[in-house]
Amino acid sequence: MATRKNAKAQKSNELDATEFFAAIRMIEEEKGIPKAYMIEKITQALVSAYKRDHEGVGDNVTVDANEELGTVRMFVKKDVVEEVDNPCTEMSLEEARAALPRAQLGDVLRIEIKPRNFGRIAAQTARQVIIQGMREAERGMIYDEFNSKEHEILTGLVTRIDPRSGAASLRIGSGNESTEAYLAVSEQVKGEPLTEGMRLRVYVVEVRRSTKGPQVLLSRTHPGLVKRLFEMEVPEIYDGTVEVKSIAREAGSRTKLAVWSADPNVDAIGACVGPRGQRVNNIVEELGGEKVDIIKYSEDPAEYIAAALSPADVISVTTLEEGKSCRVVVPDDQLSLAIGKEGQNARLAAKLTSYKIDIKPQSAPVEEELPQDEEEDFLADEEVLENESAESDSEE
Repeated sequence: MATRKNAKAQKSNELDATEFFAAIRMIEEEKGIPKAYMIEKITQALVSAYKRDHEGVGDNVTVDANEELGTVRMFVKKDVVEEVDNPCTEMSLEEARAALPRAQLGDVLRIEIKPRNFGRIAAQTARQVIIQGMREAERGMIYDEFNSKEHEILTGLVTRIDPRSGAASLRIGSGNESTEAYLAVSEQVKGEPLTEGMRLRVYVVEVRRSTKGPQVLLSRTHPGLVKRLFEMEVPEIYDGTVEVKSIAREAGSRTKLAVWSADPNVDAIGACVGPRGQRVNNIVEELGGEKVDIIKYSEDPAEYIAAALSPADVISVTTLEEGKSCRVVVPDDQLSLAIGKEGQNARLAAKLTSYKIDIKPQSAPVEEELPQDEEEDFLADEEVLENESAESDSEE
């Protein structure tokens, strides 16, 4: 009876391979962590634990985990030598022949180590390494999941708003592949109310690695948010029939969007507006009433700039040679409309077209440029006058 109890106690100290692989499979199902990754981490932990309890052991300890055979075995390799200096890596010929009668000097023997020989501290070390490996795997999987969603729109749940800074934390994703994301005050639309528990569509600006897991940076002000909303609402943009060429945005107030289609039979602006304005109205509603101007892109800078200044009418656009700048003439009664409230319309048009725009009313005097030959004659006359003045001074 005592023999059975001792055998049972001895067995309880050994590693049950069946339970080991069952646990690995459970972790894979619950956490989504691949079995191969976990087995590698656990074998590393077992080796680390053994090394901690046996000073002098080097890279001569290996673990063989075989799921097909249902076995987990640890071995230490030792060189057969005449005189043993390090018992952890060497063994005498007598010891070797006790294990393998045909052993010779210079042989390398693999001696199996039973897991029951692990001490309490070694087991604790192994446990910590395993837990750390699981955490790293989870963080890596979450990072990969959200890194693939960079520059996309996600829906998040506002979990906390910092009472001092106003920055918001959002829970994005679901299940094991969810994480806390950060919406800074600078990325929030001014005047847009945020409350804990509300759901919010956000644009993923960047995903960074950190020691505490992936750091997901969100935005409600990024022009990419508008672009993605149009892709979701307008099938022609999603399939590439209509192309978004440029976006200029002042979040919460106004956005200008330049669109174009290579197909002459497709009305790019009409596709974005939708039947009875339904498509663009859905986007405006999502943006909290932000105005959206949709204009047609053109390869001709003058035509493009004139369209960008809508709803104002434009009489003429003159592009200037010095850099990307132009002079625009508008009717007197359209000047304030072209410039916009606090210069917003002109500012957005400049962002959209990448041109510096100088807007003039029609009644303003035109700065006429002299023709090239007249300009040369004018310069020559100036030179003659200067020479005559110099000669007069010398005579005096």
